[in-house]
Amino acid sequence: QVQLVESGGGLVQAGGSLRLSCAASGRTFSSYAMGWFRQAPGKEREFVAAIRWRGGSTYYADSVKGRGTISRDNAKNTVYLQMNSLKPEDTAVYYCAARPGDYSGNYDFPVEYDYWGQGTQVTVSS
Repeated sequence: QVQLVESGGGLVQAGGSLRLSCAASGRTFSSYAMGWFRQAPGKEREFVAAIRWRGGSTYYADSVKGRGTISRDNAKNTVYLQMNSLKPEDTAVYYCAARPGDYSGNYDFPVEYDYWGQGTQVTVSS
């Protein structure tokens, strides 16, 4: 069992930056693939970024490519999402997700992930 706790959300002006953190419990964090998703009011949960456990390959949604960076610190059991040049359309609840091992299908599908955090609100004002 893995528990995930997100932090770092808040209110920021357009053009600003935030770094979201996701702290994971468990001793096998390094063997988990991790992802970030977001959900805006009235919309479906959408993929933001993912990082494999082996090799650390990263993947991004087109909407954040060039503005977002996912990284992990296995010693701290933490995955990060750095978001720059924030836009009002980035406003959403951001969720951290985890799955043991590698992806069986697509890293951008929520069903690929076994564990989810409670989310952290990001609000970008114009």
